[in-house]
Amino acid sequence: MKQQDSEMPGENLGSHTLSFSVNGEKFEHHRQYISGAEIRKTGNVPDSEHIYLEVKEPWEDEPVPDEKEIDLARPGQEHFYSHPKEVKIFVEGKPHPWDKPKISFEEVIILAYGKYIDKPTMTYTVAYEDGPKQNPEDSLYKEQKVFVKNKMIFHATAADKS
Repeated sequence: MKQQDSEMPGENLGSHTLSFSVNGEKFEHHRQYISGAEIRKTGNVPDSEHIYLEVKEPWEDEPVPDEKEIDLARPGQEHFYSHPKEVKIFVEGKPHPWDKPKISFEEVIILAYGKYIDKPTMTYTVAYEDGPKQNPEDSLYKEQKVFVKNKMIFHATAADKS
């Protein structure tokens, strides 16, 4: 496990350490709080990527800008991951810039058709391929989100049975 010592002000825990991970790699820190800049440096995250704190569903993962402080002493271990600030995804063969780490079923439909119509007679399907290791390929369902990566491909269909 790598150890992170910091010159930053804050309560030093002495010989006690708090654990966290960045992109799956584990680290230790001797202070209760860690900044986004320290996470970036410790995890070798380039400036071209955003850092996110993984948060359990149904809540959204939390962006961690360089100046933000995160409390590592909360229950459980903090897991951080990075994602390029913008990637290009393909929906029905058309490229779309995307700046979030995840995309929802509804967002794919909006990119494909310009809007999402939520009525009983309207049915949509979404499949994807060339995704990241968390979700390389599968179908996407209503109210579900998946991680995205550059050049990920989405296929969407719509049918109105009215």
